Amino acid sequence: MKANTTLFILLAFFATVATAQTFNVDADIRSRFEYRHGFGNLFPDDAEPAAFVTQRSRLNFGYDTEWLNAFISVQDVSTWGDTRQILPSDNNDSFSLFQAWVELKVDEHWSTKLGRQVIAYDDQRIFGGLDWAMQGRFHDAALIKYKKDSFNMDLGFAFSQEEQRITCSDYAITGFFTYKTMQFAHLNKSWENSSLSFLFLNNGFQKYNEEEEADGTYNRQTTGAYFTFPIGAVKFAGSGYYQFGKADASTDLSAYQLSLEGSYKPANTVYALGFEMLSGTDQTGDSKNKSFFPLYGTNHKFNGFMDYFYVGNHANNVGLNDLYAKLVLKTGEKSNLLVKGHYFAANADLVNDADNYLGTEVDFVFTQPLIKNVVLNLGYSHMFASDSMSLIKGGLPADNTNNWGWAQLIINPNLFKHTFTPEEL
Repeated sequence: MKANTTLFILLAFFATVATAQTFNVDADIRSRFEYRHGFGNLFPDDAEPAAFVTQRSRLNFGYDTEWLNAFISVQDVSTWGDTRQILPSDNNDSFSLFQAWVELKVDEHWSTKLGRQVIAYDDQRIFGGLDWAMQGRFHDAALIKYKKDSFNMDLGFAFSQEEQRITCSDYAITGFFTYKTMQFAHLNKSWENSSLSFLFLNNGFQKYNEEEEADGTYNRQTTGAYFTFPIGAVKFAGSGYYQFGKADASTDLSAYQLSLEGSYKPANTVYALGFEMLSGTDQTGDSKNKSFFPLYGTNHKFNGFMDYFYVGNHANNVGLNDLYAKLVLKTGEKSNLLVKGHYFAANADLVNDADNYLGTEVDFVFTQPLIKNVVLNLGYSHMFASDSMSLIKGGLPADNTNNWGWAQLIINPNLFKHTFTPEEL
């Protein structure tokens, strides 16, 4: 067995040396100014707005051969001014390893991908890279990948620990549905103008007994499908997911998500109309948790850019019914303007038979490429909250002006790329 393993490694090494090798270095530098006056939550009376500039400085290194791919991404994410000038070191822990993975191709169909990596599928509702957040989202995981023609299958596995230990394997890190174990299967089949994906995901979370000692795990399962298909000139995209298992160590979970969007793209304009339903738990009380949470997706992309729902919040709450309309106008040779409006309502019952209508949000985003590899984004959002919004946002007043503005400059040049032939090596 040992000899076979050694032979396989040697064959993989010589196969790599005998093929062309591509080295690639990219930069991703983006600075974003934000003015927050009710972003993510209702704005308290007499509170001053917030304003700041955040910056991502990311460097990506890629290595590709016929049988082996490797990728390393390091980044610094900081707020302008968070480190005092002339300090000998940055004490804000802003530098981190974003990705570091290798993918070994076993044959033309099978491969395995190991390490810290972005996992993103379909419309990124359940798994997404969360590129809007400066730090992004990654998973420490192992994937077994299969691809043949227009069919793809990924099997994923993760086991999380805080440190290397001699005994025990409890995992005390919590928050944002941080898991101890994860297993998933994602299957995708595409045709000329349509596609269908299936996902099954199991997450295990650390469980503790009454003495606060580690006592196994409790598990949450998410399963469902995402699809796209055209009817004439209208393209439809939708999804349906069901969550079950345990919401926490002692509470059963039964929740669902449904969405459908139709978009029409004549000439230089995009029109879209859609809805999403995410089930919730009644505020009047329920023995079972019925609140769906989209877990590891790019949640900023959905339910309004002001992040009132599911972006680090709204877990185990009344759910959401989101009816929205979208318009993308071409405003120049390369520029465009996105206008999107949302009508929000609670999916479950509020206390005292309150109206389920939560509010209306309007989002504007202008995109203008300036030169090659440089893009300017400008955004403004306004939340018209109802009195019922305060019932799910800690009782904060709903009649204040809640708005948010931002400006972002993205610079992402390729710094180096070269393919070395076997003769050069």
